[in-house]
Amino acid sequence: MVNFVSKSSYNVSDLVNLMKVLRSPEGCPWDREQTHESIRRNMLEEAYEVAEAIDEKNDSLLLEELGDILMQVVFHADIAESSGRFDFDEIADATCKKLIRRHPHVFGDVRVKDGGESLLVWDDIKRQEKNHETTTDAMNSVAQSLPALWRAEKIQAKAAKVGFDWPDFSGALSSLRSEVQELDEAIASDNNAAADKESYIEEELGDILFSAVNVARFFGIDPEHALSSATHKFISRFHCIEQMAKKACRELSDMTLDEMEELYKIAKLEK
Repeated sequence: MVNFVSKSSYNVSDLVNLMKVLRSPEGCPWDREQTHESIRRNMLEEAYEVAEAIDEKNDSLLLEELGDILMQVVFHADIAESSGRFDFDEIADATCKKLIRRHPHVFGDVRVKDGGESLLVWDDIKRQEKNHETTTDAMNSVAQSLPALWRAEKIQAKAAKVGFDWPDFSGALSSLRSEVQELDEAIASDNNAAADKESYIEEELGDILFSAVNVARFFGIDPEHALSSATHKFISRFHCIEQMAKKACRELSDMTLDEMEELYKIAKLEK
């Protein structure tokens, strides 16, 4: 029997101790076998589940999913502690010190007038701490593990901070149209071998996506959310064409593309 006392209510210290029990010789073999690498994806998945709970405005689900994120932090901390690198208290200590350093307008004598200036103070201190001498240094520090649309947005914002930006959205929109034209030319081109042409098309598609993110940034639109919404809209419309086909005693697989396109046009009007 493991040495852990059941209680009616637990706190963070209890969670840290519970993880130690789970990863002890008397605990769970699976928990004991895990590494930072083996549970890396778990952390990402839990973060997305937190985001979904926020989108659904579901407090009970948010409480649960935030707990799963906290459990992942405690899990990683125990893995690190078991190899003598750092522990949960050191994580908390480092985080508190960072928050204090980057809020001199709260804990020091710096003055700011709004949230925008607060962010400028934060970014300036972060740049100094990370020894970012150039904007390129700051761009390279953006995590490559981020979703590509978010990473593009953050890198564009860093370029904009030093003035490398269109005056308004019209420049970004014109650039997007130009990139679409270049994709048309890449597809129509017969000058390249098949492999080279595929690489060329991929490059131009990437430029279109990057330019589309730039347009979204000008309007303050989250590109990931915009694409997710478009995907949900497509699913809803596709469901409509399936239902219409069913009412007509037809299977989509037996219909021509033109027939399905006609149903999709109707679905667009209804949704």
